[in-house]
Amino acid sequence: MSLAATPPVAVGLQTFLAFDFGLKRTGVASGNRLTRTATPQATVAAAGDAKFDAIDRRIQEWQPDALVVGVPFHPDGASHDNTARALRFARQLRGRFGLPVFEVDERYSTTEALSLQGFQGPKGRQGRGSPADADAASACIILEQFLRSLP
Repeated sequence: MSLAATPPVAVGLQTFLAFDFGLKRTGVASGNRLTRTATPQATVAAAGDAKFDAIDRRIQEWQPDALVVGVPFHPDGASHDNTARALRFARQLRGRFGLPVFEVDERYSTTEALSLQGFQGPKGRQGRGSPADADAASACIILEQFLRSLP
């Protein structure tokens, strides 16, 4: 399964909140079309309705024009359980908040975020940040990838 190119509906949208969905933690980043950069926000460490309550507070605070969700795939492009979970999360965001939601292939974003944060690997997290920081950094990578794809 591959994600379609950014739809033309993104034209005119200026501000975005991005999410690196996880079962335990969801990384969050904010960014805009003008600078094409993303800023990490506090990671949401909640599940179920509590997760959506925290996201609602972020949406109220940032007033984004649209949302971006990272969708993980295997290196060969094949989908897996977390692919379906992230796509479901994107559908839930659309339904709950009525904002456009863009899906971005996020293969390797967490690995890249861990690398940028100075982590030694999944078991040896002796780097500068915490796992939650890695989730927010992943959301930044996802959002910046999306912003670079815009005309």
